[in-house]
Amino acid sequence: MGGPLQRALEKYLINPLVRLGLRLGIAPRAFALLETTGRRSGLPRRTPVGNGLDGNVFWIVSEHGLRCDYVKNLVAHPWVKIKLRRSWHAGTATLVTDDDALARRRRIDERNGLVGRLDGVVFRASASQPVTIRVDLES
Repeated sequence: MGGPLQRALEKYLINPLVRLGLRLGIAPRAFALLETTGRRSGLPRRTPVGNGLDGNVFWIVSEHGLRCDYVKNLVAHPWVKIKLRRSWHAGTATLVTDDDALARRRRIDERNGLVGRLDGVVFRASASQPVTIRVDLES
């Protein structure tokens, strides 16, 4: 499981770099940018996630489940936006508590090439309470 060092590296080094790449539209296709509404501030909050696009559904597996701030945000405000490459897509998020989150994450990683599979290895090594989120995208 991930410790304080791994979480600090994600929060202060890896996520900011991936977030910047996603904003510029140059990040690997294995990633997407999730925008939620802050449950307290009401401001947009952007978090890099694995690219779980599957038709008109976007799947997210939260590494630490309900402890993640972005999960708390989307529970409070289920309307979200997802940036894939250079395009934003709106949708409504729902927790799927009866899904096998680790199996779902493996399927996402397999579709996202080498970078996705490598990210999945790190994910599974540090995941504490994974939970699946389904985002139904607007047409």
